Amino acid sequence: MKADVTTLENKKAGTIDLDDLVFGLPVRGDLLQRAVRWQLAKRRAGTHQTKLVGDISGTTAKPFNQKGTGRARAGTLRSGIHRGGAATHGPQSRDHGYGLQKKVRKLALKTALSSKQAEGKLIVLDGATMKEPKTSALVKLLDARGWDSVLVIDGPDLDINFQRAASNIARVDVLPQQGANVYDILRRDTLVLTKAAIEHLEARLK
Repeated sequence: MKADVTTLENKKAGTIDLDDLVFGLPVRGDLLQRAVRWQLAKRRAGTHQTKLVGDISGTTAKPFNQKGTGRARAGTLRSGIHRGGAATHGPQSRDHGYGLQKKVRKLALKTALSSKQAEGKLIVLDGATMKEPKTSALVKLLDARGWDSVLVIDGPDLDINFQRAASNIARVDVLPQQGANVYDILRRDTLVLTKAAIEHLEARLK
């Protein structure tokens, strides 16, 4: 399919052919949901932890005789049934990540790109570069195009001036093509791809 190429100043810079195998797939919500859940699970720190019996500071003496008191037998005051004891079945530090097949991850990324194209929210730029790292200048350019929530994906190497200018703007993300992912594409309203990004993404995903 054909797509118009524009500059950052919203001037026409020709057209580009988008591969239907990457940008023309039917949108499948189940694939997008699986990819987002997988990404967010891997992102979790998993540092929550409660104390086990061995972590509690306290006496190791048996609290009372096992027989003859009429009470249930107890071997320690540090168990979860006593005040100040361990937490029973509490969370422990662990990795929340799990596996997701490469084919599913690849198809989900192509589906995310296709969904933006289908919604008319995919913009192709000639290049994402600036002469100076001026945030105010970039804000004016974004406001002129009505981009309030935007993800910009460039080629393997980002323009340092553009990256620095965008780093101070809320709801504006900049990624190299190798960092393109389903979650970041879906969480921003507009997806902006440079010609270099499209070239590398098509080569990687076809």
